[in-house]
Amino acid sequence: MRIKRLIELIDTYKDFPKKGIEFKDVLGIIQEPQVFKELISEMSSSQIIKNAEAIVSIDARGFIFGSAISFYSSKPMIVARKPGKLPGEVIEEEYYLEYGKSSLSIQKESLDRFSSYAIVDDLLATGGTIDCVANILMKRGKKVTGVVTVVELMNLNGRVDFNFPVETMLSL
Repeated sequence: MRIKRLIELIDTYKDFPKKGIEFKDVLGIIQEPQVFKELISEMSSSQIIKNAEAIVSIDARGFIFGSAISFYSSKPMIVARKPGKLPGEVIEEEYYLEYGKSSLSIQKESLDRFSSYAIVDDLLATGGTIDCVANILMKRGKKVTGVVTVVELMNLNGRVDFNFPVETMLSL
């Protein structure tokens, strides 16, 4: 994967969604099918993915990358969604991010079949969403094989408290 090409496809929006935040938008990557294909191939080849029975992808951009990795690696995908988006019995956990507080939910029954999970998201910033998903999994006795992201914002030290591996395709 050519890092320079990935960087060119990521836009930065200042003061979004709140003043003082520089939002990194990875959606340009999916507008370039060959780059997207190479990225998914590389992410899918991670030992983190290979060691997991299933993938948990995080709402919403994580779904794009997680579903492609799920397809490419033939692994089932579970979703972690924002509040009020999933039917049935859900497990919910709150987390803090650089611009507020929120929560994520996973359907309880979706965790019954598998014991090890790789977490997939588009971006690792402060680590709040990934930590939230990891907490949901670990509180239910599940193993987190690690996290795979497209981008990691190094200055925010999001991975500092993780006790599992992190692989990112691009560090900014």
